Amino acid sequence: MLQMVRKVGGIAVLSLGLSLVSAAAHAQSREFSGVVDEISAKKLIVDNRKGDKVPFEKLDSTVVEGEKTKWEDIKKKDWVTVEWKFTDKPRKAYKVTVTPPKAEAGEDVQ
Repeated sequence: MLQMVRKVGGIAVLSLGLSLVSAAAHAQSREFSGVVDEISAKKLIVDNRKGDKVPFEKLDSTVVEGEKTKWEDIKKKDWVTVEWKFTDKPRKAYKVTVTPPKAEAGEDVQ
C-alpha cells in the first residue's frame, strides 16, 4: 500500500512540475505593439498610444523582419511589434516586426 501511495505521489509531483515548466516557458514570451517613439543604436522606445511608452534594448541577436529587415532602417513613427520576455529586466528586443502604418481609430468631427 505504501509503495502505491509513493508511486501516485511521485506521478502527481512529476506532472505538476512539467505543467509548471510548460506554463512558465509559454508565459515568458510577450509582444508589445505600437509606434516607434525613439530609436538609437542600442535602444527602442515604443508608444502604444494608450499611455504606455516602453523601452527595449537591442541585442546582438535581435531579429528585424517585416517591411524593414535592419535595425538601422527603423525610423521614428514606424509601426512595430516587439517580442520580449516577461522576466527581462530591462526589457530586451528579441524580434522586431515592422508593420504597415495603422489607421487612427475614431470618427471624423466636422
